[in-house]
Amino acid sequence: MEPEIEYEMPGFLRVHKSGHVERLDGTDTIQPSPSGDPANGVASKDVVLANSISARIYLPAAAAGAEPSSEKLPVVVFLHGGAFFIHTAGSLIYHRYAASLAAAVPAIVVSVEYRLAPEHPLPAAYDDAFAALQAVVAACRPDGGDEPWLAARGDVSRVVLAGDSAGGNMAHNTAIRLRKEGIGGYGDKVSDSAGWRSCIPTSRGQRNRRAATRNARWTSPPAASWAPDTRVSTFGGVAGGVEACW
Repeated sequence: MEPEIEYEMPGFLRVHKSGHVERLDGTDTIQPSPSGDPANGVASKDVVLANSISARIYLPAAAAGAEPSSEKLPVVVFLHGGAFFIHTAGSLIYHRYAASLAAAVPAIVVSVEYRLAPEHPLPAAYDDAFAALQAVVAACRPDGGDEPWLAARGDVSRVVLAGDSAGGNMAHNTAIRLRKEGIGGYGDKVSDSAGWRSCIPTSRGQRNRRAATRNARWTSPPAASWAPDTRVSTFGGVAGGVEACW
């Protein structure tokens, strides 16, 4: 007997009426390279920071071999894409990107694991993104915690939020929240916002708009009178971006 499907994003996700969520994309992952990636020398490891935030951290090769007293590095807090539904920090595409970013800048990159819809409706992902930024700021201080790469190498005065697709939207909204609430004395000077989005031909754009509205419904909690989280801004919002926090 064929399983009954409550909802499907073809090629990406199926939600069964039983409650089981079947992800069809974004499930392939790669292990971190604590001793350094052969391609670029960037070391990576999976950690749990404050606020129970899981992340994969990337340290450039030059910093890995330097003395702790050496010049500190900027920190990029990166939020992966996947329409709030799929992918992880360990997904092959995002692991490779984060490692290449760490090598090119150079910077410490913290690629954040956040809770995915529909099991965890919004605002769970937004809350995790802000909690991750709080955790990174705390960890970059000498007395901030048990994460040595951030404590010894991370420059708390140079923190950047970045993301792809849904992650770009999250970076943008995290910067807005940071400006309103602040974190440990930081956030009063959020600056240098940059974003980009794709242009879609009108006829296809209308079809995509209808599909996106259906999809967005599954990112939000069920309600008798449904309305999506306004921060999602599926059309006209940030599809990818960088927010230089301070």
